[in-house]
Amino acid sequence: MEQLEKHLEALKRMVKHFFTDEENIKSRSTDHTEDLQFFADCIAQPETVAEVQSIAKYCHAHQIFITVRGAGTGLSGGALPVFGGLIMDMSRMNKILDIDSKNFQVTTEPGVITQVLQETVQEKGLFYPVDPASKGSCFIGGNIAENSGGPRAVKYGVVKDYVLNLEVVLANGEVMWTGANTLKNATGYNLTQLIVGSEGTLGIVTKIVLKLIPDVPHQLLILVPFKNIFEAGEAVNEIFLAGITPSALEFMESDALNWAMQYSPKTTIQIEKGIEAHLLIEVDGQNVDELYPQIETIAQRLSKFDIGEILFAESHEQKQNLWHLRRIVGEAVKSQSIYKEEDTVVPRAELPVLLKTIKEIGKTYGFKSVCYGHAGDGNLHVNIIKGDLTDQVWHEELPKAIREIFSKVKFLKGTISGEHGIGFVQKNYMDIPFSNLELDLMKGIKNVFDPKGILNPGKIFPDVKH
Repeated sequence: MEQLEKHLEALKRMVKHFFTDEENIKSRSTDHTEDLQFFADCIAQPETVAEVQSIAKYCHAHQIFITVRGAGTGLSGGALPVFGGLIMDMSRMNKILDIDSKNFQVTTEPGVITQVLQETVQEKGLFYPVDPASKGSCFIGGNIAENSGGPRAVKYGVVKDYVLNLEVVLANGEVMWTGANTLKNATGYNLTQLIVGSEGTLGIVTKIVLKLIPDVPHQLLILVPFKNIFEAGEAVNEIFLAGITPSALEFMESDALNWAMQYSPKTTIQIEKGIEAHLLIEVDGQNVDELYPQIETIAQRLSKFDIGEILFAESHEQKQNLWHLRRIVGEAVKSQSIYKEEDTVVPRAELPVLLKTIKEIGKTYGFKSVCYGHAGDGNLHVNIIKGDLTDQVWHEELPKAIREIFSKVKFLKGTISGEHGIGFVQKNYMDIPFSNLELDLMKGIKNVFDPKGILNPGKIFPDVKH
């Protein structure tokens, strides 16, 4: 810290909004990842690309760490300043710069809230489908950093499927555009997609050009209760075999739904006795009359399983209530206990196998898990609850259990993060999906973009070998 203190006055002159006080430092010392806390030495809130460039250039010259931060809704510790240094808070770069209705594109700064972006383009008859659970608070820049997904990824894809071009400030302060504002681009290496999902380790995104599609005005939503959790996993593929691609297909254990209702007691539904899990299924389209037969087909296909009474959301309010419960599950689980959330993803037909593996490993190690996630694309969020586990088991034995889960995920041709990123908490498991050769290639790319290692240090790459 002593080394950085002598640079504070110089850094302060480069940006209008600069903080070193305890309150601001503490407010940016956590995100939504478990109970982690790390303190930066200072915070810069740039408003312009020129300010970002000045800060980056200075920090590069003096080897000062920069951790770029959005809304702080991340779940892998990606925005935490684990080695101190400077936090670059992007919240003031929050303007939607241009909506190009003719070309179905929007240009935005990174500090725009995702839901605000969606609602603004919707007023023009356009649709940005990517909708993380935290869309009401997360920033589009953070979504770029993590390659975020969400419930509607099963039909519409994830962030990478909509990013056309990025303005990026490099570690040394130079600025570049990564691509072109075109739907096709076969010109050289795809630097745009390299930046997407790189978690702030390669550059600082300052402008984003996104592809849009026509607005989709109609949705129908059902909640299907299953008496057997594994049958809920098996039922997922049955829907696709019927020739239907839902706009959302979400899985929730009954504990997850019950905890969500406890967390938000004004939003309740009846859960029949003996129900172990639910599928929340949405179909959407331009013509509502074409959607009812799809719902009927889904209900017919699922009747072969041991299910309870299907709840059809008849009103807009009912739809909102069901989605509200699904979106707050993560917060509800966190309110119950210290927990760890693993963001596993497998080919969706392997979902029942993954569920069985998680429950078996839980019995072996003595932990309770609550699972939910995007069943339509095989993305299962595994919340491991500390409960009555001792600190010794939590810190020494649980990593072994997580390693077993991830090893099974790899065996099933899946991987250890579908949308939350690797960040700080998963980095020491990266030897499971990747060989030393593959990790060394990634480190080589990092070294080209950031040779002094100042951008978001301590993330992605493992710091121990197994």
